[in-house]
Amino acid sequence: MSHFADVSEARAFLAANPDIRRVHLLFTDVTGTFRGKAVQAHELEAVYRTGRPLPTSTLSMTIRGVDVAEAGLLWEVGDKDCTLRPIAGTLVRCPWIAVPTAQVLLAVDPTSVPAIHACPRAALQRVTERLQADGFHPVMACELEFYLFDRERGPYGELQPARGFLSQERPAQSQVCHTTAIEDMAPFFDELYDCAEAQGISAETAISEFAAGQWELTLHHKADPLRAVDEAIMLKRLVKALAQKHGLLASFMAKPITEESGSGMHLHVSLGDEAGANQFAGTEPDGGPLLRKAVAGLLDTMQDAVAVFAPGANSFRRFREGSYAPTTKTWGIDNRTVAVRVTSGDPATRHIEHRTAGADANPYIVAAAVLAGLHHGITEGLAPPPAIEGNGYDQPGEPLPTDWRDAIARFDASIVLRRYLGDDFVRIYTCVKRAECETFMAEVSDRDLLWYLRDA
Repeated sequence: MSHFADVSEARAFLAANPDIRRVHLLFTDVTGTFRGKAVQAHELEAVYRTGRPLPTSTLSMTIRGVDVAEAGLLWEVGDKDCTLRPIAGTLVRCPWIAVPTAQVLLAVDPTSVPAIHACPRAALQRVTERLQADGFHPVMACELEFYLFDRERGPYGELQPARGFLSQERPAQSQVCHTTAIEDMAPFFDELYDCAEAQGISAETAISEFAAGQWELTLHHKADPLRAVDEAIMLKRLVKALAQKHGLLASFMAKPITEESGSGMHLHVSLGDEAGANQFAGTEPDGGPLLRKAVAGLLDTMQDAVAVFAPGANSFRRFREGSYAPTTKTWGIDNRTVAVRVTSGDPATRHIEHRTAGADANPYIVAAAVLAGLHHGITEGLAPPPAIEGNGYDQPGEPLPTDWRDAIARFDASIVLRRYLGDDFVRIYTCVKRAECETFMAEVSDRDLLWYLRDA
């Protein structure tokens, strides 16, 4: 299954868009950060013919852009180049940029060793192909939560929810699903939907979320998980770019405000058969046999995968009772207080909503871990515990890791996730996250001084 485009895509695009002057070449490293280059339009065909070289070490940098030598992609390989190639269907205009500009997503060419072992998109592709080989065809959609803030901080350095464009008033409290809030931000969301349509991103429902200034956008489900996540990646870039254009700051940080809710990334997934029929469909109140095995696999791998779902120190601040973020590995039918929610609507659309990941996580790796858990549960014939009814926060369950170091160690030691994601990928991701963790924990922050400088 190849997702790389040939040069005909570039030629057709340039013929239809002769005004394009520059093209942004974008790929995501293991942290989910965009990296790449900007090229002139006349260079695009060469990118499609032979790929584009970039230092292999760029795949294993921390979120702060610092090389992690322990990952083995720097000095051991002489910091040689790897080849990245354009992903089919992702060459699109960037309507928000004044100078006519396009963008295209890249992924590592499979022949580029050892860089291919660190490519998040390649990890998702490997897991997807493994399910497809067994007759399971994942159908996936992403939901992303984020905040819109003013770029200027408040008088005490606090983040301030963005003022409404129409009312010029700043929201002061939660207004979940408030239609007036959507109307007040119409200039932003109208342009967002227009740009998403121009880029082929299937953006659907927008709602005001649980906190002032917090929003959620959903994407239409796709029979190709790679395309579903490509669109999530593209949507994050679009939201941030348009926010900047409108004088705002968009943040997918997991927990930007202590007293407010965190931002999650919910993955909706089902399994189709060769003809596209939903294999999770059924009228059983607690899900059919295949769905229950899949749920059991997700629960069995969840604690090991928390380092993927919660990739940084701030990520763990999202896991709080009563926050709509799970704290234990639990599941339920149409229940938003658990980690794995099984929908209860039309039986033909029955699917799983995985609610553990934060919006700060790398969508490719999250999707790979989720699909690995599904397949693990099915192939091993696992059975889940009883479904949670009522408030999941009030009921017993195995807790998710709450310490960043512990989560990294569990991921590193996971036999199941190593089997699906690959030993090299797990090793590289672990090295990067350990480097981030040690640097973050060693830094003396303002909070240290506030708490301890005078009274310790």
